[in-house]
Amino acid sequence: MKEHPCDLCGSNDAAEIPHVLLYTNGQLVHVCRACGFVYVRARRSAKEIAETWNEIYGEGFAGERYTARIPAVKARHVYVADFLDMHLPLKSLCVCDIGAGEGAFLKVLRDEYGADVFGVEPSAENVRRMAAMGIEAFAGTIEEFAERGAPASFDVVTIVWTLENCQSCRGMLGAAHRLLRPGGHVLVATGSRILVPFKKTLMDYFGPNPADTHCFRFSANTLRTVLALNGFRAVHLNRYLDSDVLCAIGRREAPGTDLPRPKDDPNEVLAFFERWHAESEHYR
Repeated sequence: MKEHPCDLCGSNDAAEIPHVLLYTNGQLVHVCRACGFVYVRARRSAKEIAETWNEIYGEGFAGERYTARIPAVKARHVYVADFLDMHLPLKSLCVCDIGAGEGAFLKVLRDEYGADVFGVEPSAENVRRMAAMGIEAFAGTIEEFAERGAPASFDVVTIVWTLENCQSCRGMLGAAHRLLRPGGHVLVATGSRILVPFKKTLMDYFGPNPADTHCFRFSANTLRTVLALNGFRAVHLNRYLDSDVLCAIGRREAPGTDLPRPKDDPNEVLAFFERWHAESEHYR
């Protein structure tokens, strides 16, 4: 384990999320006192975290293998694909999905919207599943893919329920920036949004799995900021207040472009989790 400062502003001044130990089997999650970002400080390497996700895709921590074939996951894939196509018509665009899983999202983009698709996925078994569907993929982490000198050949990079689960959100978005052609776009979709109406209990939001498999929890502000820090201007945001999904499209800007970097009030974030805990206590 290595202790990390805030990924957005670099501050080491952080407060523990109240009551989080009740939900995480004693693992800490912090909020930055300088910018309000919610993150896990103690993390393993990107490769070790990816290996843990391979376990989740294998036997799972509850004895059941995670799959993208369940109706709820299918529905969110269609929602995100439609949001993307609404703003960036996908037909004939070249799309790379980071953390492609079993390829279900890429299959939707290809079969329903006519995109040319490629996946980056740590699980070799999932890469074999994609190959069986005719989807080309790289077996490894995005860091490993970037180290191979992958060319800037994509029109769109998608990061769907993955940015919150990586070791470095800035590292992942930095790799996405390098993979894109000039003027290309990144799409980030996450269910780990905060400062919104509660859609589930804290028991379902946090959990006992290793905390660094879910390092980040984004608000609309902090998602815009992490995009900006990696050279993306947030150009489209979904109606996240009445959805289970926070979804943003960022346009790749030239290096050195000055972009807005909004912050959250850390006291507001702490109070948000305090209220959520009180609401969740009714269901414990």
